[in-house]
Parts: sequence; structure tokens; C-alpha cells
Amino acid sequence: MVEAAPRAYKSALRARQAQETRTRIVAAAARLFATQGYQATTIAAIAREAGVSAETVKTTAAKAELLIAAFEVTFSGSEAAETLADTEVAAGVIDLPDDVFLDAVLTTITTANARGHGLWTVLLGAALSDPVVEGALNRILEHRRADYRLLVSELVRRGVASPLADEASTADALSFLLSPESYQQLVVQSGWGAERYAAWLRAAVIAEIERDH
Repeated sequence: MVEAAPRAYKSALRARQAQETRTRIVAAAARLFATQGYQATTIAAIAREAGVSAETVKTTAAKAELLIAAFEVTFSGSEAAETLADTEVAAGVIDLPDDVFLDAVLTTITTANARGHGLWTVLLGAALSDPVVEGALNRILEHRRADYRLLVSELVRRGVASPLADEASTADALSFLLSPESYQQLVVQSGWGAERYAAWLRAAVIAEIERDH
């Protein structure tokens, strides 16, 4: 019984060190995937970038798993969250009052897209040839659909959106408007500034949720 506490301490220390190593590896993978793409990024390169051995990277996660984790952490601050509401970036948003709720949602997602749009493009490309990435992409898209259906229901409940005959269709439209693809096309490719994009996005979202369906 006397040795229980030291063993527990050592176990907790090892778990914390393993998590710190994983965090460093995922961050390194994110940088390389974003700049070099999926195919050109090797386990050895990730190891060098993270300052660990290639064997440590391999025991942490496979390459496909690292890409998935890199996107999730870059976009939302959390891995494998079931909903965006459960992630670091969205913490506390649901508790905001009605008059600032929609703007907070738009800011949260726009900021996430600004961080994650590059890795999203890499993820889409990798899914064409890697079944593990393809499966993860399908799960992410399903979670996105569920998130936007919840968002529409919440906007209606708060009276921010008009009662809708087809909430699912409105959720699909918001998913498109607020997607990383939308951000990349307008801000990165077309050169829209942050203020112009934010104003367009707010107007487009309000027009959709107030539209006579």
C-alpha cells in the first residue's frame, strides 16, 4: 500500500510526457502537411521537425492519423470531438445571450477556417488515395452536418432565425457558407480582406435564416 502513491505518480508523469510528445508531433506534422502536402511529408521529416525519433512518431500514430489529428487540432483545438460545441474554440459560445450569439458563432468558425483551410485542402486531396483519411473525412463531414442542424435549431429556439419549414436545407446552406472552402476561395484566392469577408458572411447567413422557405 505504501508504494501505491509513487507508482501512481510515475504513471501520471509518463502519461503527461506521452501527451506532450504527441502534441509536439502533431504540431510538427501540421506545419509540414500545410507547406509540403500529404504525399511529400514523410515520417522521418515529421520526426526531425518534432525533434524526436522516427520510431517515436510511428508508435504515436500512423501518417494518415497524424494528418487527421493535425487538421482537427489546428481547426478546433481538439481531437476527435463529436461536435464543434465540445471543442476548445467553441467553449462558452452556447452560453452567450441571444443578441451576440450569432456573431460569436460566425467569428468562431471564421477564425477556425483561417487556421485550418490549408490543412482542409490537404485532407481532401489525401482522401482521394488513402482510405483511412477518406473514412475520417466522411466522419468529419457527418459531424459538420449534425453541427449545423443543431445550430439552426438553436437559432430558431432563440428567435434569431425565423421558423423554418426545412431546417435541414438551411443547415446545408449554412454549412456551405461557413465552410473552409468558402473562406479559401474568397479570402485566399480572391483576396478579400477580413472585414469584407466578415460583412459578406454575416449578410449571407442572415439572408438564409430569414428567408421565406
